[in-house]
Amino acid sequence: MIADHQILPANGPLREALREKGQFWTPDWVARAMVAYVLNDKTKSIFDPAVGAGAFFGAAKSLAVSMGRQVELRGTELHPDSLVEARSNGLSAQDLAGVEIRDFVLNPPPERFEAIVGNPPYIRHHRLSKDVKAKLRTMAITLLGKPIDGRAGYHVFFLLRALERLEKNGRLSFIMPADTCEGIFAQTLWRWIARKYRLMAVVTFSPNASPFPRVDTNVVIFMIENSPPQDWLHWVHCTYSGDESLTHWVQSGFCSEGVVGMRAIRRNLDEMLSTGLSREPTEIMPGCPTLGDFSYVLRGIATGCNEFFFLTRAQAKNLNIPLDYFIPAIGRTKDVLSDSVEKHDLNRLDADGRPTLLLSLDARPMRLFPKSLQDYLAKGESQGLPNRPLIASRNPWYKMEVRKPPPFLFAYLGRRNVRFIRNHARIVPLTGFLCVYSRIEGPEFEEKLWRVLSDPDTLANLKMVGKSYGQGAIKVEPRALEKLLVSVTVEKLCCLGTVRPKLQLSFF
Repeated sequence: MIADHQILPANGPLREALREKGQFWTPDWVARAMVAYVLNDKTKSIFDPAVGAGAFFGAAKSLAVSMGRQVELRGTELHPDSLVEARSNGLSAQDLAGVEIRDFVLNPPPERFEAIVGNPPYIRHHRLSKDVKAKLRTMAITLLGKPIDGRAGYHVFFLLRALERLEKNGRLSFIMPADTCEGIFAQTLWRWIARKYRLMAVVTFSPNASPFPRVDTNVVIFMIENSPPQDWLHWVHCTYSGDESLTHWVQSGFCSEGVVGMRAIRRNLDEMLSTGLSREPTEIMPGCPTLGDFSYVLRGIATGCNEFFFLTRAQAKNLNIPLDYFIPAIGRTKDVLSDSVEKHDLNRLDADGRPTLLLSLDARPMRLFPKSLQDYLAKGESQGLPNRPLIASRNPWYKMEVRKPPPFLFAYLGRRNVRFIRNHARIVPLTGFLCVYSRIEGPEFEEKLWRVLSDPDTLANLKMVGKSYGQGAIKVEPRALEKLLVSVTVEKLCCLGTVRPKLQLSFF
């Protein structure tokens, strides 16, 4: 079982405590719709693998009463204190009598279930111990015949275990973060699911309709049946929250006629698997150019300890470390106020006391550095920096990663202003940015490429390659950014096509 001490510690009080357990309670209007999918006239019991505060039990009781029948409530829960909250939410001891305290993923009940509904704990991979990760890897190999990428969170394995425990012709409804179908592991996961199960419906939400408006997570509801696969499914986008529209849509058998506040369509399964289950349908033209045809992308520099390696000018001066050992850098996306980084931006940040100097040292022995720098490095050693995970992989520990200043930056995680940034100041970025390098160097090519990167159509395509988070935020990994479809027309571009011979493109 995963105990609290097996989840890596995190900073912050109540919110971090919730994140360590992965507990974010499901609102009633969502719980009712999810239960409505798995509850039919023949359903005798409903199983929740992460009972928590009992939202699904409450919804099941309410819907069963409206149907003039009873349903047995069963489930598992890892944290007994969560059941106390379930009692305070109106569930009785009898309602909770069928709940076992156990780890559903690593120690599941032996039987299978006809109806499973749940909101699995959202525990990201870096909060899991090595021992737990090893067990999850073994579990994935057993079920899928291959491992899942180690960056998959604990919720992904909840879904796998729940499907494995689902009876033939049984139904499952899970609400999960969108990274379940957007992460690097998503293709492996969903193509396996699509071969073995019938994907009935996928429900997505606009930012203003989010079931968890104060949580930085975009969620998706998956409705799946343990029946032979079919080549289409229902896809819904909810535009406002809090009423019974979603429940009525489910109870109608996914009839979209007269639906208010929702966009409901039928989509081809192969198209959805290619596009991503959480994303809107997109028609991709064969041979459409991508950013990778013209550029390559690297992440920004990971220092291992920004507080030590990333300094203000005042700090560097007080430490008497020569500026020759620093390079200009930017750390936070909000330090860049426009679509370009200029030298005056560095002056502004210096005046505001923001760090702009990255200590960029080579591998020479410490004794060959100036005395002031030796003293500073000795201070870092006394603080245990050489033993930190990322820093420990470097030899010597103070040797910094190297990036040449990229002509373009990309805000790695953006909310209101996901954007490319022109790097006129020739700084190097830290991990808040990605580095975008032209495959053909030179100001003329860079100017042409900039016109493509800043095109609204190119920026609109980011949702096709990024991972979506709460309040409309998008995070894009380096390899995913290279797959970005760029807005290129014969009238708009020329010479960029020389990078990939197949592209017959020309600038006006």
